[in-house]
This record gives sequence, structure tokens and C-alpha cells, in this order.
Amino acid sequence: MFGDISAIDLARFQFAFTISAHIIFPAFSIGLASFLAVLNGLWLWRRDETYLRLFDYWKTIFAVVFGMGVVSGIVMSYQFGTNWSVFSDKTGPVIGPLMGYEVLSAFFLEAGFLGIMLFGRERVGEKLHMAATAIVAIGTLFSAFWILSVNSWMQTPQGFSINDVGQFVPEDWWAIIFNPSFPYRLAHMVLAAYLTTAFVVGAVGAWHLLRSRESRGAAIMFSMAMWMALIVTPIQIIAGDMHGVNTLEYQPAKIAAMEGHYESFPEGRAPLILFGLPDDAAGVTRYKVEIPLLGSLILTHSLDTPIKGLDAFPAGERPKSAMVFWTFRIMVAIGFAMLGIGLWSAWGRWKGQLFDMPWLHRAAVLMGPSGFLAVLCGWITTEVGRQPFTVYGLLRTGESAAPLQAEAVGISLMAFIIVYFLVFGSGTFYVLRLMSKRPRDRIDIDDIGPTRTAGITPIVANPTAPHLTKGE
Repeated sequence: MFGDISAIDLARFQFAFTISAHIIFPAFSIGLASFLAVLNGLWLWRRDETYLRLFDYWKTIFAVVFGMGVVSGIVMSYQFGTNWSVFSDKTGPVIGPLMGYEVLSAFFLEAGFLGIMLFGRERVGEKLHMAATAIVAIGTLFSAFWILSVNSWMQTPQGFSINDVGQFVPEDWWAIIFNPSFPYRLAHMVLAAYLTTAFVVGAVGAWHLLRSRESRGAAIMFSMAMWMALIVTPIQIIAGDMHGVNTLEYQPAKIAAMEGHYESFPEGRAPLILFGLPDDAAGVTRYKVEIPLLGSLILTHSLDTPIKGLDAFPAGERPKSAMVFWTFRIMVAIGFAMLGIGLWSAWGRWKGQLFDMPWLHRAAVLMGPSGFLAVLCGWITTEVGRQPFTVYGLLRTGESAAPLQAEAVGISLMAFIIVYFLVFGSGTFYVLRLMSKRPRDRIDIDDIGPTRTAGITPIVANPTAPHLTKGE
């Protein structure tokens, strides 16, 4: 039925498919939880009901996205015990406790206080409600902390020994958790989550501004998102550069594949290949367009530091360059496009025309899904670049799979694809429908109760109402 496709290739594709479907939800919910905490804090501080309406608008979207993230994460984790049981047996003493810490210290915080955040404002009071909202945001960050610690340990394993049956046994938990690549990977992912959310929020705000410039809620969303793009994107570019330097030190084969370097540069002075067609079979990047010396300056910040190419590694230990070469470039291109949007918005803000620039708004709408694409490309680069290992340099992917028949894995893969497209496709369509509805700018005091009306001045019909005050 599946021809010459092996069970391990099907298992790899199944895990790639499920993690790709899963990662977009936490990438969004991490940033959105923090955005909700900021909106709630601004409401309590300024008593501007527009922030309250924006909080109610986005909390519904957060609830749906959070639910889809939980479901997709559970399905993905089951594969450790089905398709990758050997991997689970060998790495379980290290990875098992870390995953347990994620559930106990992170997911319980999110799930435990989510109900209060969504429904508890009138029941527990504003202060406790704000605390619950902040705890949900902190829980999402804790979740990222533990999951990225697990993934980083697989990339740069430290703090373990191997017992007589081939299991990885913990020796130093501090070294395991805070392994060499973890700080860079955590910063890079969290910043990516914030940018992903910012560009979704910015796209929604821009969409409603294009339809009507009389929406103050849309103006606030767009303004806040553009501030995030302007400030966080340069930080992300710097964090990405630091992450690349760390990867060069601990995973030089991955860097060689990302850069399309099949030949080593023992005296440094490596070029930066902008574009080309890596040919793994021939061991050459064809039709390359390159800038002399710039590769060495970016990777090592010097001209004469040696740089290893793929020829420095045994043929059986080289990642496939063709895929990571392009996913890395797509991710970088999206990052600079985000920076361009941020600078464009800064120019519009300086001119006092941020909300009167339809071409900027159209560009922001087009950039709405860019964060998800960048995250997917980044994870493909990370995971494919680690091949052919699950634990880098120590446990090969071929040695990690369960002894399953290709038909069994293939049938479950087809079932996953069908169910995922039905369930998560419907969920995504529902979220887009929610986003297409403009948040209300006016609030009916009779609907919100006495505890939420203190300090509120009702909005009256005024053509200038949508515009922000200076500095917002």
C-alpha cells in the first residue's frame, strides 16, 4: 500500500505533521496570553473601556486557540509511546521528569486559572482576576521553558551518563535543564511567539481600519502591534545571531547545511550564499549567488576563523542541506520583512499618519500569518538540521523508532491528516470568523454591572473618537 516507504520515514513524517499542526497554537497563545494581561492592566490603570472591550474580544479567541493547542499537544505526545518507544525508553529518565515538570508547574497554572480569567471578573473581583490573567500568561512562559529545555537537551545533551542498558541517566539536573543551547533557544522562541501574536493582532487591527477608520479599538490594536514589531524585531534578529553562533559551536554540521557549505574553509573568509540550489548527491550548491567574506563575519564575527563544511563530517552524519538551506532563508526573510513593517509604521507614526496609511494596513494584513510561517521554518531548520540524530551525536533516529509495520504507521498517519484538517480546520475557520467581527467601541453600562463601571465615561458619537492620544 505504501510502496517503498519505510515505517521510520512514515513515523518521521507523522511526527513532523503533528508537531507542525501543534506548534502554531502555543506560538500564538504564548504571546496572546501576555497581550491579554497587558490589556487587562491598561483597563485597570486607565479605566478606558476600549481596553476592556479588546480584552473580551481577544479572550474568546485565546480560549479557542488554547483548546486546540491542548488537544494537538496530547496527540503529539502519544507518539513517544507508539512510534518512538525506543527513544522514550532510552531518554525517559531525563526527558520524562522534564515533561512532568511542564505539566505540574506550567500547564496546571494555565488550566487552573484559565476559567477565572475567562469568566471570573464579576465573581472574584478585579484584583484577583488580574492576578489570574497574569498567572495564565506566566504559565504559558513556564510551559515554553520546560518544552524548550527538553528540545535543547536533545540538541546539546549535557549532565547525563549512559547505563549498562543504553539509557541516558541524569547526573546533573542543572546541566540538563540549562544546557548550552537552551538560553538562546528559549529567547528566540519566546520572541518569535510575541512577534507572531503582534502581527496577527496588527493584521486584525489593520483589516478593520481598512473597513472603517472610525474604530478606536482597531486603532489601538494596530498601534500596539506596530510598537511590538518596531521594538522586538531588532532584538529577535540579535537573538537569532547569538543562537547561530552557539549552533556553530555545538552543531557545526547543521550550520554547514544551513549555509550550503559543502566545502570547509580552514582559513575562514567564507562567503555568504544568498541563494542557490544545494545538491546533496553531488556535494555542491549550484547556481549560487554569494557575497564574499560576509559568511565568516556573520558566523564568527571575524575573517580568519576556520569554518567546517559538510565535507568535514562522515557521509552518514550529515543533515540534508536542501531543506534547511531554504527554510532558514525563508525565516530570515520574514524577520527582515517584519522589521520593514515596524520601520514603516514608525515613519507613519512620526508623520502623524499611522491610521491613515492604507498601503501600510494592506501590508500588515498580508503579514498576519508571517509569524506562523517563520516559526514553522525555524522548527524545520532546527529539527531537520539535527538529523540523523534524535539526541545529537549520541542516538540516531533509526535507532529510536518502535518496531512497527509501515502499514500500521501509514494508516494512523492518514487518519491524523483527515481528522486534523477537519477539527483544526474548523477551529481555525471559527477563529478567523471571530477576528472578522469588529470589536465594539461603545459599551452599554447597564450590561456590565457596577463593579466594572467605576471611572467610565461613556463614549459619545464623535468622529475623532477612534484616534489615539499622543503616545498611545
